[in-house]
Amino acid sequence: MAVFYILLLFMIIAAIIAVETSDLLSSVICVGAIGFGGSLMFLFLRAPDIAITQIVVEVLGLIILLRATISRDLTFITGDREFFGTVVSVVIILVICLAGIKVVETLPDFGSAIFTKVPEAASQTYISEGLAKTGAANLVASVILDFRAYDTLGEATVLFTSIIGATVILRKKAKKMVEDPDE
Repeated sequence: MAVFYILLLFMIIAAIIAVETSDLLSSVICVGAIGFGGSLMFLFLRAPDIAITQIVVEVLGLIILLRATISRDLTFITGDREFFGTVVSVVIILVICLAGIKVVETLPDFGSAIFTKVPEAASQTYISEGLAKTGAANLVASVILDFRAYDTLGEATVLFTSIIGATVILRKKAKKMVEDPDE
């Protein structure tokens, strides 16, 4: 439970830095740290599918924002850094690494079926009542299309929107406006 509070505190500090800093590049990096902290929280809550979606969207969003920031703001990263900024960066990276190690420690051993140890798990319901409730012979398809259809639709929409956004922002040439012949 303490890890949740540490991650929440980390996300709040990153949000304050993102809002208060005058450097646009630092603000974008802090927004990325907030999203990464959110994906770690989803892992702690045992929602790996949402964590994967969050990290994919976060990486694509961060790439898009960095590209837009560097090309429009002409922000350059130089070798001259303040000591305080370096220490804060190292501490943030250390906290992220420790949180990641804690997540890895809580995962079950590779190959052990965790869903068999929890009788009231959703997976047990899918297995025992999947055919009766959905009528689908393929259990995987019944879970994706019947039990978790809205979740699957939401994930597909988020990924599709991210890809379209990345394509629009990262294209080499902007579309030119067709001139009106009457003018």
